[in-house]
Amino acid sequence: MFRLNLLVSKLINPSKPGPPRNPAVRDLVQAKRRWSSPPKPEDVKRGFRGWNERGYLPHRDEPGLIQFVTFRLNDSFPESLRSEWEHLVKIEDDYKRKTELESYLDKGRGQCCLRRDNIAQVIENNFRQHAGERYELRAWVIMPNHAHVLFKAGSVSMSETVGAWKKHTGKLANRLLEKQGAFWAEDYFDVFMRNEKHERETIHYIENNPANARLMLNPKDWPWSSARFRNEYGTLRL
Repeated sequence: MFRLNLLVSKLINPSKPGPPRNPAVRDLVQAKRRWSSPPKPEDVKRGFRGWNERGYLPHRDEPGLIQFVTFRLNDSFPESLRSEWEHLVKIEDDYKRKTELESYLDKGRGQCCLRRDNIAQVIENNFRQHAGERYELRAWVIMPNHAHVLFKAGSVSMSETVGAWKKHTGKLANRLLEKQGAFWAEDYFDVFMRNEKHERETIHYIENNPANARLMLNPKDWPWSSARFRNEYGTLRL
């Protein structure tokens, strides 16, 4: 709910320099810390903060967690098309509002720079570059205006990993586009996997996103997805 409220606030108030602070998130994180083991000192030194917040969203950043992260392009909800999506952010039911906003994202509004093969290649290369070293890559897809990635945190914290992805790819993409300014929207959404079933469902969601968005019938035909690297047994072969 907090992640969705942040998205709603940013859409309604796009001119604000940052997301509005959420006072309730601190109490939520403190409650979660009470029933969770504190991070080990050696993990804290490496940047892992356990349950934490920056005033906006709750995050759980620990070694070994499998994280589902989504980040989108800065123009994926264009102000010029506000009449298309404004009513969606006002839906009262949280689940329905989230579903409708995700469906709108799949419409591919904005310039959709990730449709360009050279830019999508930059994103995918960056995901794969340190796989097996800093993290274990489990699944990914690069859509026209957003990206999903599932990975198991290793020696580097989630926040550092995602921050490096966005900074590096944003810089390279802007160079290819011959432009300046924000390439990715601020922050990202993350969900850690509760169990194997949750992970299987998440992988299915990620790799079927192009088919669900009606970009193609067979997920394996999408050129920028982990689906094309899975064998007949569902094992990812990189």
